[in-house]
This record gives sequence, structure tokens and C-alpha cells, in this order.
Amino acid sequence: MIIGSPSHVESLTNVIFKTKTSIPCYPFMKNQQILQASNILGLVLVLTLNTLAVTLPIAGRNTGEISDFYPNLFVPAGYAFSIWSIIYILLIIFVIIQAKGLFSSTKKAPDYVQNIGWWFVISCLFNASWILAWHYLLTALSVIIMLGILTSLIQIYLRLDIHYPSNKNPLLVRLPFSVYLGWITVATVANVTAFLVSIDWSGFGISPIYWTVIMILVAASVGVIAFWKRKDVAFVSVLIWALVAILVKRQNANVPEESMIITTIYIAIGFLILSALIRMFIKTKSNG
Repeated sequence: MIIGSPSHVESLTNVIFKTKTSIPCYPFMKNQQILQASNILGLVLVLTLNTLAVTLPIAGRNTGEISDFYPNLFVPAGYAFSIWSIIYILLIIFVIIQAKGLFSSTKKAPDYVQNIGWWFVISCLFNASWILAWHYLLTALSVIIMLGILTSLIQIYLRLDIHYPSNKNPLLVRLPFSVYLGWITVATVANVTAFLVSIDWSGFGISPIYWTVIMILVAASVGVIAFWKRKDVAFVSVLIWALVAILVKRQNANVPEESMIITTIYIAIGFLILSALIRMFIKTKSNG
């Protein structure tokens, strides 16, 4: 081949352009693949710890059984905790979807993986840590960790800009975090309540019944905001699920003095449903 000939120039050009298109994007793609793999490993850790918490169980205590150590009026009926099965199924679907391009050297990871960043991994580490703290009766530490889970999920929620309807991110990316955040919102209140019971907090002289009423109204208010701002039906549905479970628990207790809590729950659920209907009516009217 003659140096400077057209064929030589073409070959040299191909080498140069191949080098330029492959090398600069490699570190970025590799970092994304590390993040995708870490998301999978994080969820595996969570599922493993939660499985051990039931099968061993850790520290010789079941997760639900520990709640009975801190009796309070905000604890829902036992069936309510079955929602964790739904949450974990949704999260498994999420980590499968987000793994797109994981084993490819040319395909880029979905944009939402980069948007979420390391917050999902952080939430998994907090989740696994909470199991250990809860089972070893470290209630103060469990509250701090629970706040860490809540904070990381809020970060994910905002980074994904979750609202409905939306074409920005797939439904099966948004839905898991709507349900997860909804339950952790309730769980945080319950965890703080358990801690206060463990230290025999007097409640500033306010009876536990009134404190429970206040917490129910706060939870309902958060639900109203979530629906009006984000139209997040999943988030609100989880809150209603939790409130109904608290209602069932209090009705089964059959304590006349707790009738105020039962009435408040009915009002809160009605308020959530009514506000959602009004919001949808306003939206429909404005579109019409």
C-alpha cells in the first residue's frame, strides 16, 4: 500500500474515528454499569436480611412480634404488613428494568438510573440496617435509620419527578417508589411512636388518644398534598390501606374511649377520597 493513497487515508480515518467514539464514553458507561449492579446487590441484601428476620429469626424475635413490645394506638392490624410483599415485588421489577444494558459495552443505561444515582443503594443499606437495629431492640437507632430510609426515598421521588400521568419515566419505575414512600411515611410515624413508648414519654400531658388523632390527621394531610401536587393515587392508596388497618385494630380492641380515633379515621379516609375526586373533577373541567 502506498503511503498517502486514498485507501491508506481511509483506513487511518477509520482507526481515528473508532478510537474517538469508543474510548471517551467507556468510563461513563462503566460507572453506570457499576451503579446498575449495585442497585441489584443492594436489593439482594435487603431481601436476604428480611428473609433471615423471619426464618431464623434474628435475635430470636420476629419483626412483627417486636411491635407488641411497644403497645400504642397507631399500630395497624397485622395484615397491613403484608404490603411489604407488594413493595419487594415492585422493587424486584424495578432492578430488572434498570439493568438494561448492564452486560453491554455499547448500550447506555436508562437515564433514570443516573437520575436516581446512589440513593437507591443508600435506601437499601438503611433498610437492612433497620432490620438489625429493630431486632436488637435499639429503638432510638432504628428511628434514625428509618429517617434515613425516608430521606433517601424522598430524594428518589423528587429526582424521578414522580407524578401521574407522565411519559418521562416508565410506570414500573415510578410505581415502586410511590408505594414504598407511602408505606415508609406511615412506618416512620409508627417507629417514632414506638420509641416514645419505649422511653415512657408523657406526651406533654396530652393523652395518647389525642396524639393518635393528630398523627392520623397529619398522615391524611400528606396524602392530600401528594394527590393535589402529583396525582399520586398509589401513595394515597397506601395511606388509606394503613388507616383502615389501624381502624380494624382499634375496632377489635373494642375500647369505648378510643371511639374518637375510629371516628377520626373515617373522617380522614373520607377526606382523602373526597379531595381526590374534587381534584380529578377540576382537572376534567379544565381540560373540557
